[in-house]
Amino acid sequence: QVQLVESGGGLVQAGGSLRLSCAASGPTFRGSAMGWFRQAPGKEREIVASISWNGMATYYADSVKGRFTISRNNAKTTVYLQMNSLKPEDTAVYYCAVRSGSGYDPAAFASWGQGTQVTVSS
Repeated sequence: QVQLVESGGGLVQAGGSLRLSCAASGPTFRGSAMGWFRQAPGKEREIVASISWNGMATYYADSVKGRFTISRNNAKTTVYLQMNSLKPEDTAVYYCAVRSGSGYDPAAFASWGQGTQVTVSS
């Protein structure tokens, strides 16, 4: 089973950038699609972006298209989320997860990390 540890969150002003990392351990990372999710207080967890096992296919939520970029380095068993032009509404706890099913609902993902807080001030 893959274990995931997110890092890179913090406090940033609107318009700023952050780069999140998700370090994975376990034998199945290289063959697994991955996803980044976020959950704001009082809201449901939602997909932010997903990437195929080889990095050739990506998916983005409409709310982050053109601002966020997901990537992965299988040699380093790490997935990244580059976040630019951040907005206060991007404030949330960000999680990475292994895709275990079809679709982009949280139920289609497993092996969740502990999350990293991103706070964007206006």
